[in-house]
Amino acid sequence: MGYPKSIGTILVPIVVLLVSMNYMPCKAQLSTTFYDNTCPTALTTIRDSISSAVSRNTRMAALIIRLHFHDCFVQGCDASILLEGGEKAAPANNGVLGYDAIDDAKAAVESVCPGVVSCADILAVAARDASVAVGGPSWAVRLGRRDSPDSNPGQAATDLPRGNNNLAQLIASFDRKGLSVRDMVALSGSHTIGQARCVTYRARIYDNTSNIDATFAANLRSDCPQTGTTTTSAPLDLQTPNTFDNNYFRNLQASRGLLTSDQVLFNGDSTDSIVTEYVDNPSLFDSDFATAMINMGDIDPLTGTIGTIRTLCNTAN
Repeated sequence: MGYPKSIGTILVPIVVLLVSMNYMPCKAQLSTTFYDNTCPTALTTIRDSISSAVSRNTRMAALIIRLHFHDCFVQGCDASILLEGGEKAAPANNGVLGYDAIDDAKAAVESVCPGVVSCADILAVAARDASVAVGGPSWAVRLGRRDSPDSNPGQAATDLPRGNNNLAQLIASFDRKGLSVRDMVALSGSHTIGQARCVTYRARIYDNTSNIDATFAANLRSDCPQTGTTTTSAPLDLQTPNTFDNNYFRNLQASRGLLTSDQVLFNGDSTDSIVTEYVDNPSLFDSDFATAMINMGDIDPLTGTIGTIRTLCNTAN
């Protein structure tokens, strides 16, 4: 049954107003076909650039995925972390790398479609391509993000999860970004590749009350002294550190999570069952990781006429 004519007359301009004010859902604004007409070679250009970067340095895959994560958790997926100074230099982003790979991908895209593809979209696509390059899942990236003209170092300090967070803190941090507990556990599975610095796991391996495998802790202590400055790093997954698989979750079951924020996912609490699912069913982990990356990529994007398309990812236009 339709509305009376008088009500319809009121509703139509309200809908038009909401659309013009960008109040429509973000997922409706982003599209997997966004550049099909304006830059049809964008995705293959990004893929080729990222594939080359990972082939030169396998660790680059983890760096790019982490870079996308750190970008999205601070004022949305807007490439703000790529700007020199500000957010990029915030203490919470110490050790975040991979910027050069994104700059190279941007330059490659600019050479074929100048001024069309945002750095935010390049970073989102690069994270997908980095996953694929090391044996991880693929997914259809929703596109149409624009770049922020500035960054927010203060928000980096408050919004990014930390390696010493407990489970309640992690769940709350992800929930504030609209991500579920399952999203959180799946995204944590990106630690199946990459490394962490001694300073981030030092407290865990020297804490006698820590729920950590004794041999695992002893081996880590040999390269990570309890005090002093060191540049030592350790793989987040000792078994297959350069391959995207479910061994990260197997490590948690053996009390061999490198960071506190890793091991709390399997510590007699609510997320134990999800970890067990991912150990028993690797394809489920792949599927959930892909879904979680899509959901994360939807965090507060700038769309339409909001924001800009940067010529260089590290500099505001």
